[in-house]
Amino acid sequence: MSERIAPTRTPAFEARLKKRYAAERRFKLAGLGAILFSVAVLAFLLITMTINGIGGFQRAEMNVAIDFTEAGLSGDQTTLSQIGAVQVLEAQGLPATVEYFAEQQLGEAGGAEISTSAWRQVADEIIDDPSILQREETFSLPASPDLAAGLSGEGSDEMKALAAQLSAQGKLETKLDLGFLERADATDPQEVGIWGALKGSMLTMIVTLLLAFPIGVMAALYLEEYAPKNRWTDVIEVSINNLAAVPSIIFGLLGLAVFLWLFPNMRSAPLIGGMTLALMTMPVIVISGRNAIKAVPPSIRDGALAIGASKVQVVFHHVLPLALPGILTGTIIGMARALGETAPLLMIGMRAFVATPPDGFTSPATVLPVQIFLWSDEIDRGFVERTSAAIIVLLVFLLLMNGLAIYLRNRFEKKW
Repeated sequence: MSERIAPTRTPAFEARLKKRYAAERRFKLAGLGAILFSVAVLAFLLITMTINGIGGFQRAEMNVAIDFTEAGLSGDQTTLSQIGAVQVLEAQGLPATVEYFAEQQLGEAGGAEISTSAWRQVADEIIDDPSILQREETFSLPASPDLAAGLSGEGSDEMKALAAQLSAQGKLETKLDLGFLERADATDPQEVGIWGALKGSMLTMIVTLLLAFPIGVMAALYLEEYAPKNRWTDVIEVSINNLAAVPSIIFGLLGLAVFLWLFPNMRSAPLIGGMTLALMTMPVIVISGRNAIKAVPPSIRDGALAIGASKVQVVFHHVLPLALPGILTGTIIGMARALGETAPLLMIGMRAFVATPPDGFTSPATVLPVQIFLWSDEIDRGFVERTSAAIIVLLVFLLLMNGLAIYLRNRFEKKW
């Protein structure tokens, strides 16, 4: 027998081995650095938005006690529960009553800095509880933007001095403003709210999902399971891949040219916005759906066919349930992109000033990204904090929407 020769580790081999190990360590460090950088950027974004947005959930308010037994206002539950109750209270002199008691307690200068729409807040509370008209009640009414700026140390010296005086007397303070989540857009930063845009986003996303998801899934199933492999299907596949990379504003132009031509009276409606965003989202769902369907093992199909299942039963009872988690992943990506889009919605007119939340899918509305864009362009300093607060609401809405989709994906996930 020949004697076995042990391998030798030459200096050249050692150098190559050392170089290979060094490259592997550099790759690991680069990957770790990329992750740490991403986490740092995300943390910086969240911390910055939180710090800037805290002020957006607060507003300067003045405490005003109103004795309605001296005001001469009247109304009962039946009267104030009807449509137009606010106008009834306005005709009885509620704005003048609020202004009078504000001047009595805050002085002429302080009373003049009550928000011009503060009486509407009083009217809403009276409508909710008509017994207020039989007693004295203290209200926290929003201050004017100038006085709010003075309280935060900005604006004119006169407003700063007035804010300091009222604050020292305990009549002016910054309070948590949960009404920001309940109101719609306004011209006064002290009176704006995000509910109108948030509701518009919800309605628009519902329309987008109801249109894009079933059509996208059915298109993916047809192309992967039924369509013959020929030149026409190749053209369709290339077209879908190209549509997924088309700039979003092109879809806005398409919505402007087609949907608003068909429905000219629904400009800025969630229905039009949802259909426009569905066009943009559908190619992403089709591509991810085809990949998820293709990933289902052929043995699943062969086994189902072997026991007598029809082609439709194979697709809908076996292939689709197994591919659904992957399809939902693509849907999450597409819907998240649609939620943050601004350009296509600007093209169809969803940048209009909407002072009341939309009543339905055909009512005028705006959406969170557009509302943020509009507020960021305002000259009034008070809108800066409101803009950051709106961004926080948008991020929370996005996380909740994605969280629900991830839960559904994991719920339907099956392993083989």
